Amino acid sequence: MIYFLIYLVIISIIAVCVTIADKLKAIREKWRIKERTLFIIAALGGSVAMFITMLLIHHKTRHARFMIGLPAIIAAQVVLAFFALRWLNVV
Repeated sequence: MIYFLIYLVIISIIAVCVTIADKLKAIREKWRIKERTLFIIAALGGSVAMFITMLLIHHKTRHARFMIGLPAIIAAQVVLAFFALRWLNVV
C-alpha cells in the first residue's frame, strides 16, 4: 500500500509539472504537449492533481474535453479504487 501511495505522489507531481509546462508553452506560443499525453498522465493517476492545477492556473478551462473528461476519469478511478479495495477486503 505504501508503494501505491508513493506512486500517486510521483504521478501527481508529474501531472502538475506537465500542466504548468503546457501553460507556459501556450503563453510563449511554443510547441505544446499533446492532449493525449495529458489524458494518459491523468489516467495513470494524476487526474486530481492535474484538474486542480488546471483550475488554479486557468489552463484549458474553456475546453469541454478537459472540464468533462478529467472529472470523468476521476470518477472512474474512484469507482475502480472502491471495487479494488472491496476485493482486497479493505473496505
